[in-house]
Amino acid sequence: MLRILFISEDFPGAACLAANILTGYDGSALAATAAVPDPEKALRLARKIFALPLPPAATETVASATVDIRAYDLIISLGQPDTKVCPDLPGLPPLLTWELAAVPAADLSAELRMRINALVKHGYLEALLAGRRNGELVLDNLQEGIIAHDLNRRIFFFNQAAERITGYRREEVLGRDCHLVFPGNFCGGKCSFCRGDCAPALPGKPYSLCFRSRDGGDLYLEMNITAITDPAGAVRGVVASFRDLSREIELAGRLGEIEQFAGIIGRDPKMQEMYQTIRDLADSRVPVLITGESGTGKELVAAAVHSEGSRAGKLFVPVNCGALPENLLESELFGHVRGAFTGAIRDKKGRFELADGGTIFLDEIGDISKAMQVKLLRVLQNGTFHRVGGEELVRVDVRVVSATHKDLKAEIAAGRFREDLFYRLCVVPVHLPPLRERLTDIPLLARHFIKLIAKEEQRAELTLAPETMEIFITYSWPGNIRELQNVIRYLMVRCREEVARPQHLPENLLAAAGAAIPRTGLRTRQRRRLTVEMVHSALAVSGGNRLQTAKQLGVGRATLYRFLDQHPEYFAKLE
Repeated sequence: MLRILFISEDFPGAACLAANILTGYDGSALAATAAVPDPEKALRLARKIFALPLPPAATETVASATVDIRAYDLIISLGQPDTKVCPDLPGLPPLLTWELAAVPAADLSAELRMRINALVKHGYLEALLAGRRNGELVLDNLQEGIIAHDLNRRIFFFNQAAERITGYRREEVLGRDCHLVFPGNFCGGKCSFCRGDCAPALPGKPYSLCFRSRDGGDLYLEMNITAITDPAGAVRGVVASFRDLSREIELAGRLGEIEQFAGIIGRDPKMQEMYQTIRDLADSRVPVLITGESGTGKELVAAAVHSEGSRAGKLFVPVNCGALPENLLESELFGHVRGAFTGAIRDKKGRFELADGGTIFLDEIGDISKAMQVKLLRVLQNGTFHRVGGEELVRVDVRVVSATHKDLKAEIAAGRFREDLFYRLCVVPVHLPPLRERLTDIPLLARHFIKLIAKEEQRAELTLAPETMEIFITYSWPGNIRELQNVIRYLMVRCREEVARPQHLPENLLAAAGAAIPRTGLRTRQRRRLTVEMVHSALAVSGGNRLQTAKQLGVGRATLYRFLDQHPEYFAKLE
């Protein structure tokens, strides 16, 4: 049975009359409801003005303030609809507006009968409902999940793919606040509705998030959020499309094919493990300690832990603890009140307060003094502190991610670092390997920096000659990724040719590499015997272009193809 809702603020008696006329109209399988501000008053008015008898059993009158319009197939508003009750949003029942202001009261009953007759007998009702069914059919046959909610986060659309991906049924989510339905928020904390903003600032591009499904499993989704606007351009809600990347990520991780994750470059197995660790930390609040040599990208990892988690909508606040003396570091972390010390002319919030709800990144945590370690320990234990010179206790909700290039266990043994603070900071350790332990990532990183710097300098990209790449792979890179980036920048300045050769490299790098690579190999372009490592490097630099690879190696295309055919176990993925 089709359900029709007549709703009106200005013509409550007419709404009751229309519902009475339509119910059981000429044997049709229709049920009508009137939604008005005061149902009892509206019924009394209808009986008085229109001599309306008691309504049929299939007719009901409800309060418009509490009606759920999603339960109906068609909404007919007598007069202009209240957008709070009947928002113009996709996925909701079709909305018709019947203007009755110009209709005399004596003709109102006849006018309603004429319009209802036209609606039912002339095919308009079926056309409206068919349009809605076809629209829902299209959305239900998409492979991507679709979810939509209004400004109050009430979900009004949830397609079949969304049911399949999340494990939640439509009946469980429709009409409910998405915060209450989905643990940890469906959007991963990146939708501004979750922050209670009046003017939502939605993500401008797709992003990934970890989602807990109905059965408790963790899914890795890619989501794209778009604002729903009315004809005047005002935001009325959002619609989000999402797809499940869990299987793809798992397979890509096994094959080592993930080259980039949250701004981090690398497909070495050690990096694949680290990507998984970051995903596992996404919805957790536990402190994380990142260790690794200088220049390995610890701040990038810290930013990824923040951006992939539920706190991504809040601030990520980095602090270099090793760059500030103790007295300034305390004020920087905890803030100060006016008059706390010379130059404190006003109250100032510290980094912990700025990061409230988000993440604070304490870089070079191993360099702070024992006195500062005690103060930091209290914040980690209780989430409270005092501003410098202040008496008021400040409470914050901050996730702490710290990093150091030092061996903190050795520092503990030497009496320079507190053991209790170490265990507070190192709930989940993340170790970044040095660049010399992930040699297969060097071509990827080099290509990334070449593209990045070429765009900054507005110049053509360089190609690295195979002998140059051979030096890169042999060199120990004590400065790690930061040093590699600087060398690429040096090449972009010094080399004005299309191909960067060893003579374009910094002299200190050549000197360091000379012990491992014969000088004749650096200065001459003699044809050499192809090796798997050489071909792998050249293919990585050329992005898999075989013709370009052959040119870089100084061999004919047939020679390269013959070599690839002779070593299928190493180059099967190229097919």
